[in-house]
Order: sequence, then structure tokens, then C-alpha cells
Amino acid sequence: MRRMNRTRKKRNGIVSEINITPFTDVILVLLIIFMITTPMLMQPSLKVNLPKSQATDAEDNSNIDVLITKEGNAIIAGRQIQGTNIESEIRNLLLKTPNRAVIVKGDKDAKYDFIIDFIDRARRAGVQRFALAVDNQK
Repeated sequence: MRRMNRTRKKRNGIVSEINITPFTDVILVLLIIFMITTPMLMQPSLKVNLPKSQATDAEDNSNIDVLITKEGNAIIAGRQIQGTNIESEIRNLLLKTPNRAVIVKGDKDAKYDFIIDFIDRARRAGVQRFALAVDNQK
């Protein structure tokens, strides 16, 4: 019988392959750390105790609410006011309580020109403070 001579080749050289197992382990640990700490970073870091108000809505009638429709009509105190009548109506409201703020509630489809025109007229009538109301939807 003839025996086959099995010879093994020995590798007596430098290993040229990179072992990525430790690298993968480090990356996975970093990923886990970031996954755990990220939600903690999203929370506000300062706790603020805000003051409470005793005023009710009935007592807080110091503002003038104005609705601007998408057609450009101004509605003040439930009545539709147009043109130069806006200035006289606001002057009348300011006589009762001067230094009132005007809160402009413009329709989202209203042209920007309508709102600016109203603010110009109200400023000529003597209004110094304005606010633009928005819907707080998240």
C-alpha cells in the first residue's frame, strides 16, 4: 500500500489580515451608550416653577381682539369694520382703556397685505402694542 504523503505548509510570515472583531465590539458598545443617553439629553435640564395667576378671563379684557378674514375684512368686537372706520372704531375702544394691546388673529389664507394694512391703520389710531395670534398645534 502506498501511503500518501500529506504535507502541511507552514506559514512563517506576517499576518496581513485585520481582525475586526474588537472594532465591532467597540462600535456596538458606543451605539448602546448613545441609545441610552440620547433620550436623557432631550429632557429639559432646568426645572422652573412658574408663578400662578389669579386673574380670570372676565378680568382680562384689556386686549382688543381683531379677526382678519381671508377676504381682508376686519372683525372687531363681533362687528365687521372696513376702511377708515377701523381707525375710528379703535380710537373709541382706546378711549375707554388707553394703552391696550391689539391681538391680530389673521386667517392663514389671508393675504399678508391685509394684516399689514390693518396694523398701519391701528397704529395711526394710537395703538402701540400688537400681537399676532397663532394656533399652537404640534
